[in-house]
Amino acid sequence: MTTGPYVPEGLHLSPSRPAEGAETTIRTEIHTVPLPDGKLIFYAPLRRTAWIGNASVARIIERLRASQHWEFTPKEAELVAFLKELGIAGGPEDVPPHTCNSCALKPTRASLLLTTACTLRCRYCYAAAGDRPAVHMPLETAIRGIDWIVANAVETRAPAIEISLHGGGEPTVNWTVLTGAVMYARQRAQDHGLQLQVCMATNAVLDAEKVRWIAANLNGLTVSLDGLPAVHDANRCLPDGGPSSHRVLETLRILDELHFPYAIRATVTADAIARLPESIEFIFTACKPATVQVEPVYRFGRGEDAATAETDEFIQAYREARERARSHGGELAFSPVRVGALTDHFCEATKGSFCLSAGGNVTSCYEVFSEDLPWASNFFFGKPAAAGGYEYDESILAQLRSQSVHSRSYCRTCFARWDCAGDCYHKVLMANGEGEFQGSGRCGIIRELSKDVLLDKIALSGGLVWCEGPAAGMAQRPGAEHADDHCV
Repeated sequence: MTTGPYVPEGLHLSPSRPAEGAETTIRTEIHTVPLPDGKLIFYAPLRRTAWIGNASVARIIERLRASQHWEFTPKEAELVAFLKELGIAGGPEDVPPHTCNSCALKPTRASLLLTTACTLRCRYCYAAAGDRPAVHMPLETAIRGIDWIVANAVETRAPAIEISLHGGGEPTVNWTVLTGAVMYARQRAQDHGLQLQVCMATNAVLDAEKVRWIAANLNGLTVSLDGLPAVHDANRCLPDGGPSSHRVLETLRILDELHFPYAIRATVTADAIARLPESIEFIFTACKPATVQVEPVYRFGRGEDAATAETDEFIQAYREARERARSHGGELAFSPVRVGALTDHFCEATKGSFCLSAGGNVTSCYEVFSEDLPWASNFFFGKPAAAGGYEYDESILAQLRSQSVHSRSYCRTCFARWDCAGDCYHKVLMANGEGEFQGSGRCGIIRELSKDVLLDKIALSGGLVWCEGPAAGMAQRPGAEHADDHCV
């Protein structure tokens, strides 16, 4: 068993030489992620770089970080040259991502939360859709929001506007307003030479005529389908308790026939974890999604009393399901696992996303779609202005923008912090309240699945090093593909 540092095979330097002071000092954040065989993944997120090494590498990195001076052995010299070639040693100071918290909010994307009504009664629905009196957005509210983002796009010279159709229910229930809003947005975009992108989240319990209209007028869909019909129908049922999977699959059949792009969102309950691989196999056999996003059940709304699915069993089932997906040329996603993303905010909700509630006010999160929900005061920050457009409560907007990973001490030592960015703020509030974030069951899933992604990236880069930063050519340099175990 070798104990020396792991280095690329092709580097051969002088037998020994002194450390070079500032030229070899490490000024970037490097995390070590243990592997079962005792090796380590070394991950420099702000350099988008990762490689596999051992404990000797970790000790040398710490000495270089402290700018210690000593005589390099030949093995150490090769490792230092490797780190310098990657831009890890002797590189500049880190510049972490930092979103501007004082920039004026000029949204060119609007999420229209069209209704709180729904055609299903899903047993885990975060919105508990159908349990409360339905509220439908009038067309005038949608038009006002569209005019606002068009005006912002013209003012900021943005090339496009985007409309997302979502809500605390099924957006197609408010069909007349949905179609009217899309056609109005298209006309306004044409009038100003803007491109238009329209997407929607749907339960896909639709008649064929609506499916074909959607395919002709939208750019993409996210469809809820939990996998095997038995798994799906156990939770995603009609108001009378009947199954819905056959309706969803018929919608997807039509979309596939029309070559319309869509993604699938699969929710995993605790009692369905064991069937996740089989469910993913079914999805990629039955239809042609671009991706499948898999999420453990959210424990709020009607899912408040659900058993947690944020478990080690979920991680193992996800891994097997991922292999099933890949065997069909597909891929799975889990929303906080975004290796290489380099962001300090999980999503736009903590930057000031512009979501119009059915009642016409502005929330930053589609999950918080009504002002009578828990934590609504943390997310509703705008209302229609008397002179047109919208006025914002700057104190709420500032509070939202402060919810970056920079403010999460729990995340400070996590290797995934610039990728997941502290996870979803709404889910953090539901799990921890207003107090200091102490982690959640999702954190373990994020770390394990992010580790898998790092290993995949290293393997796909030739098994030596994954690098998408300034030294991106490193993994493809001559001779790198012949490194045996990068260990000397």
